[in-house]
Amino acid sequence: MLAELSITDFAIIDQLRLTFAPGLQVLTGETGAGKSIIVDAVSLLLGGRAAADGIRAGADRAYVEGIFSLENDLPPDLAPLLEELGIGEGDGTLILSREISRRGRNICRVNGRAVPLKTLQAVAESLVDIHGQTDHLSLLRVRNHVDLLDRYAGTEARRKKVARRVRDLRAIRQSLAELLRDERELARRTDLLEYQIAEIEDAQLDIEEEKQLRQERRRLENAARLAELADSSYNALRAANDGGDALLDRLEAAARDLATLVSLEPEMAPQHESAEQAFYALEDVADTLLKYRDAIEFNPSRLEQVEDRLDLLFQLKRKYGDTIADVLAFAERARAEREAITHSAERIDELRAAEELALQEIGEWGGTLSALRQQASAELAEAVEKELDDLGMSVARFQVRIAQQQADDGAPWEGRRYAFDATGLDKVEFFIAPNPGEPPKPLAKIASGGETSRLMLALKTVLSQADETATLIFDEIDQGIGGRIGGIVGRKLGALARHHQVFCITHLPQIAVYGDAHAHIRKEIVGERTVTRVIPLDAEGRLDELAQMLGVTGQAGRETAREMLQQVTAWKRGAEVETMNAER
Repeated sequence: MLAELSITDFAIIDQLRLTFAPGLQVLTGETGAGKSIIVDAVSLLLGGRAAADGIRAGADRAYVEGIFSLENDLPPDLAPLLEELGIGEGDGTLILSREISRRGRNICRVNGRAVPLKTLQAVAESLVDIHGQTDHLSLLRVRNHVDLLDRYAGTEARRKKVARRVRDLRAIRQSLAELLRDERELARRTDLLEYQIAEIEDAQLDIEEEKQLRQERRRLENAARLAELADSSYNALRAANDGGDALLDRLEAAARDLATLVSLEPEMAPQHESAEQAFYALEDVADTLLKYRDAIEFNPSRLEQVEDRLDLLFQLKRKYGDTIADVLAFAERARAEREAITHSAERIDELRAAEELALQEIGEWGGTLSALRQQASAELAEAVEKELDDLGMSVARFQVRIAQQQADDGAPWEGRRYAFDATGLDKVEFFIAPNPGEPPKPLAKIASGGETSRLMLALKTVLSQADETATLIFDEIDQGIGGRIGGIVGRKLGALARHHQVFCITHLPQIAVYGDAHAHIRKEIVGERTVTRVIPLDAEGRLDELAQMLGVTGQAGRETAREMLQQVTAWKRGAEVETMNAER
């Protein structure tokens, strides 16, 4: 529900902050006081048209913010949308805001995150419906009619089953389309795959080969220098220097002397052991250097072979992947694709069989769903017409039209094939004939104003359990009706408010008296500027407001208002008892 609304510099509103509760919220006041401006501000918040002339004179921008309490009534379509956008629900609240400027700047935010206007509209449309002078009407969006009918009929589970099968069919058809590409393109693709596979297979790749080749190339390129360094190191250990003994010879002699010393001085044993270990270690180094030097190969032809092989590996990586492992993986994928193309005829037959099975099931399940909708549509039309009769539109006729469209590639049902989507085989649309002798017209094309609002109220009353929009706003629903019908409208709104948060702007006391909360809207002159003020009414203030709306002055008017409130209180208590009994 809408818990709080803040408006800044919009039309004649300078600063306005309103808090709301559940139930029926009534807004009353003189014509021109700014009641509809508040509705226009909410419409702007929900993604409605923004114009610079809506900004208060003398201000550079207008700002509207709404705080919605989600509690346990988060609309089912809203949760996945918020998850997709990466927007959390916070502490059970959702904050929408919109700012417009004279320079054309338009900033929309959801929970503080800037979003495109379309995203704001998608989030907002499941939170609030405005009925009356604006066009933000979910019931006028034809795509919503099938949703409302299914909720009324209790067929959501069957519809989800059809939707899952439709998704399966789309995947099957996509795979089939990929296989049914032009045969010449498939032939060209096969030739390319054959070439790529052969090129990689002929190379006889090994994942460790490149590393080994680079090491070998380094040795071949530096063979002379490596041999020189190895020979020099070996000579330093083995060759005599300046006519003296070699280093290893001298170290061996020192070890022998230390052995004699140990026989006389045992404490020198560690030194003898270290000298002996050093001799053996250096002897091993000398032997290894000799073998390494003798193994060094001066082979320009081998170097050329290594270079050629490394160049081949480079070319393969440039074409097929960053590493040899990537190249081998590419070859594996190419073989799999070649295999699929080779056996495409068999696969096409399998997919066509799967496609026809899915179509048969969609047709069967969709036909059953359509039959249930047909039955529920008659019940819905009868219920809506009953509500319209109560609201002074006894001559109006309401229809739920369900139609199917034949299609050659559609789902089979009763000997024909029909187009379908995730909702099934049906196109559902609400029609209305407000006056006798007129043919029914689509709901979206009927006249606006009080007649439209009463129709919406009738639909909302019937669909109150099915419709999941938490907050409903009725702007001047009393247009063109009198006090007797106004009382009926008030009761309808009061009943509707048991399942929704309802706002009603009205001039009729017969409607206002049913409010759970009542606020008076008036204009004031502040510093030679006109501003709108909203005054929440307490019990005494409400008596005065209702008396003024009745046009009865003094104590008589207050007493009449008190009697009306007492009657409404008794009605509400009776309605609560009925609800409790029904729930039992």
